Amino acid sequence: MIVFVSGGARSGKSTLAEQLTVDAAAGSRCYYIATADVYDHEMAERVARHRHARSEQWQASEWKTVEAPLAIDQALAEAPKGSAALLDCLTLWASQVLFASALSEDEGLALLERALSDARARSVHLVVVSNDINEALPPADADTWRYLAFLQRVHRWLAAEADSVVEVVAGRAIEWKEGELLK
Repeated sequence: MIVFVSGGARSGKSTLAEQLTVDAAAGSRCYYIATADVYDHEMAERVARHRHARSEQWQASEWKTVEAPLAIDQALAEAPKGSAALLDCLTLWASQVLFASALSEDEGLALLERALSDARARSVHLVVVSNDINEALPPADADTWRYLAFLQRVHRWLAAEADSVVEVVAGRAIEWKEGELLK
């Protein structure tokens, strides 16, 4: 099953995504595909806080973190057949595709397609998180506009491909494409 969870910053989407992953793992190890690129001390501290919070929140679950700022297909391949994985987040991954790699937008989307196809073929329950950043005024500069357009293209594609699409607003989950997750 592929689940797409989106929402604004600090909306509660990561907590929901973690819960969905833990539930799907049913006591087995959970795989956390981290797309953050640790480029400075502040980012390293942020990643450490998130890891600590995850271990505190989900004491009964064992998480294996696989860092993949770009190669999400290769990272997901580390999750065994039938396991549960959380990909967090597409927002950072999309910035890597556009600004830190030699990939075109089409190549980036193809990489995501391969990752999802592999997850389905190996029955990996995959929860994908991304920020909804399309609620403000349109950006004035070309790079931000290009990023926003690419991220929304990825979101539209993923929403069509996912078995369930969930938006989190103020800690409340709204299931837009029903996969019986929130029943």
